[in-house]
Amino acid sequence: MGGTAIGVDVASSAQKIWLTLQALGNIAFAYSYSMVLIEIQDTVKAPPAENKTMRKANLMGVSTTTAFYMLCGCLGYAAFGNAAPGNMLTGFGFYEPFWLNFANVCIVVHLVGAYQVYCQPIYAAVESWAAARWPESDFVVRRYHPFGAGKFSINMFRLAWRTAFVVVSTVLAILLPFFNDILGLLGALGFWPLTVYLPVEMYIRQSKVKRSSWKWVALQSPSFVCFAVTVGVTVASVQGITQSLKNYVPFKTKL
Repeated sequence: MGGTAIGVDVASSAQKIWLTLQALGNIAFAYSYSMVLIEIQDTVKAPPAENKTMRKANLMGVSTTTAFYMLCGCLGYAAFGNAAPGNMLTGFGFYEPFWLNFANVCIVVHLVGAYQVYCQPIYAAVESWAAARWPESDFVVRRYHPFGAGKFSINMFRLAWRTAFVVVSTVLAILLPFFNDILGLLGALGFWPLTVYLPVEMYIRQSKVKRSSWKWVALQSPSFVCFAVTVGVTVASVQGITQSLKNYVPFKTKL
């Protein structure tokens, strides 16, 4: 690099720390999948045992995600240097290559599927609550068969509620203009409590690990480190959102 100073062009060292923490929040968002892990494991057929199948799936998923993050981070910086965009597919400044369009289509397909998976626990919770609250309501519990006898059926409450949820969440997503800042905040809020703290505490209770034992300390130490990182990422994301709000334009995404 011939003695040339490299790194993100920022006004101060403090700003560079904020940006680094925000980047950690973006990465944490990709690993916050534990809320759907149990739902997926519940649908896995046995044999083999569900935990063995999910262990392999976890290893493959985390390895693939890590590989993509390393490729995007290293190759993106190698190609664009300090001008590396927050979104690698929309920050090039050109949109002609067919492979770029294909990559965006793949992302849409991925997000549509991921949206369904992540929303299923919310759908199930609300629909179970509504069925228990209004058990006599045809709107809530009755199923209609538009094509006569068969497996396909429609529940009016489910149709109305899920449609409204998708519309509201889509509008809110469009209104959130700071892609990386919001992603970092969501990653920070969901990573430690759901991906680190909850599994660790579940294992400690299930295995009856004694408090203050070496095994308990070994389990709680990374949890504490991740908690400290989560606090820092949350503060950095809020700081980034506060700064971005100074130039806020509704329905205009800022990467």
